[in-house]
Amino acid sequence: MSMLDQVDLSLHLGKKSYERQLEELQFKMLRLQRAVTQIGHRMVLVFEGWDASGKGGAIKRLTEALDPRGFVVHPIAAPTPEERAHNYLWRFWNRMPRDGQMVLFDRSWYGRVLVERVEGFATMREWSQAYGEINDFERILHNDRTSILKFFLHISSEEQEKRFRDREQDPLKTWKLTEEDWRNREKWPEYAIATDEMLARTSSETAPWQVIAANDKRWARIAILKAVVEMLVADMPFEFDDDNVLVLDRSGAYALVDAGKLASKAVEAVIAEEEKVRKLLKKQRKAD
Repeated sequence: MSMLDQVDLSLHLGKKSYERQLEELQFKMLRLQRAVTQIGHRMVLVFEGWDASGKGGAIKRLTEALDPRGFVVHPIAAPTPEERAHNYLWRFWNRMPRDGQMVLFDRSWYGRVLVERVEGFATMREWSQAYGEINDFERILHNDRTSILKFFLHISSEEQEKRFRDREQDPLKTWKLTEEDWRNREKWPEYAIATDEMLARTSSETAPWQVIAANDKRWARIAILKAVVEMLVADMPFEFDDDNVLVLDRSGAYALVDAGKLASKAVEAVIAEEEKVRKLLKKQRKAD
């Protein structure tokens, strides 16, 4: 049985549970982002998955409560003529995070062993040797103090067709659907084989893959948020829990404090900022 066949696509989450967990996890992310900035931590998040699997929506929920100065999202399209003149990994080096930054890739260097393999843009020799090249690339990033977490959003063929039809009929979403999407769909078995080999050959302890059941978008978004929060907490050089906030102390450095036990203008300012963000997000969700 393939790795994709082992994913339970029936997993789902009710609306109330989703909204409660979403708010809780987004504010954990906001607090963790301050810690990431202070300690100079670097993080790379890779999003791969079937067309219409919900990558963009998951990225939006992951970042919408964050300070935009602390993260960058790179939507990866076909390489430009200049990029094609270099090694396929060249265009990603300049997109890596600086100290204290999180970088999210909506598709990535894994195109070499997915679309380039299936569509014949890379020779068998090129995509076959890419597994080792990618593992070396990610090992270099890890050794340079960069955490890496990779997600593959998995949906059924039936769910993909349903989402394509929905896009086709919605004037606000038709731009998301192209003839290429329908052509790629005809090669579902080939893409499934390529994906299984990618997952098996490029998941490592320092750059693991997480295959996310994404037939239910709510389930997928919460699963991804939980995984990122868990990794960030594990990467922190200090104890971090739900009551902690990061504030500037008198020396100008950040300090981790318990918001419930220490009353200060700095703590009050952080809490006020969080409450402002919370209200804006609630207002935005009602509008959605």
